[in-house]
Amino acid sequence: MHPRILICDDEPDIVLALGMKFRNAGFEVRTARHGQEAWELILADPPDALITDWTMPRMDGLALCRRIRSIPALEQLPIFLLTGRGLEIESYAALEELEISRLIHKPFSPRDLFHDVQTALGIMPAGA
Repeated sequence: MHPRILICDDEPDIVLALGMKFRNAGFEVRTARHGQEAWELILADPPDALITDWTMPRMDGLALCRRIRSIPALEQLPIFLLTGRGLEIESYAALEELEISRLIHKPFSPRDLFHDVQTALGIMPAGA
């Protein structure tokens, strides 16, 4: 069974680049353009990991994470939150409370993010 990842970002280039990276590694990839679309996909069929942007229309990444963490069955879902903005102190508190696996600042390395997701899912990298 292939690991399943949901990539949610309103920037098509990011979704395309990450989607290719994960598909080429054998992941089943689903994508969403905003938090509301991601939420509907998660409710229908939860992924093994989520990569989501913080700032998006219709529901931002933090609101999406709050909804996810409100469901006991999704409390352990690895979440990787992308951001292109600076953070205030209260933002860090929210990230800790929501147990975000990793905050990734844009621009970022898809290779490093891929490795972080593999680690969170307990997948040994090829050649390890």
